[in-house]
Amino acid sequence: MSSAFPEIYLVRHGETEWSASGKHTGRTDIPLTAKGEDAARDVAERLKGLTFEAVWSSPSQRAFDTCRLAGFGERAVKKADLQEWDYGAYEGVTTKEILGQRPGWNVFRDGCPGGETARDVGARADAVIAGLRAVAGNVLIFSSAHFLRVLAARWIGLPPEGGADFVLDTASLSILGHEHDLTEPVIRRWNQR
Repeated sequence: MSSAFPEIYLVRHGETEWSASGKHTGRTDIPLTAKGEDAARDVAERLKGLTFEAVWSSPSQRAFDTCRLAGFGERAVKKADLQEWDYGAYEGVTTKEILGQRPGWNVFRDGCPGGETARDVGARADAVIAGLRAVAGNVLIFSSAHFLRVLAARWIGLPPEGGADFVLDTASLSILGHEHDLTEPVIRRWNQR
């Protein structure tokens, strides 16, 4: 299913020790595991033959290394707005551990003490979307799960909290685009491995 309109390709970074264990990894710079590096190289095969007007990456090591191993490091521009959610006090903590202290907690609804709320992340996503709309062509983005989930929600007009309804695996590929014209943003593919 191809489109006559520009498409935004989203790649979640490859596996890290913290993503494998379920620890919230916002601003801590964790490297990819060997499995994560292999998966990042596999992204190159999935993107083979595609052309991109721009390639953007989160400045995090895990996102940029995924970008580099996928063959796009030399073209990539690092953008601070693509950073993962700032988890504040919950950095390096699993959801299970947080729920033990704060039953019913949900990052999209409740945010993180000393970190960001969904509204904060949504404002960054909106800035990225404004930049995307200024590019005449396909764009490839490398970032992290929670940020990309909020970006997808904002792309289709949902509030930032709508990102809770999307899930992303490591090294997954998703595509944002349009249906009938540029006023109809849609999710064309999601969480492909």
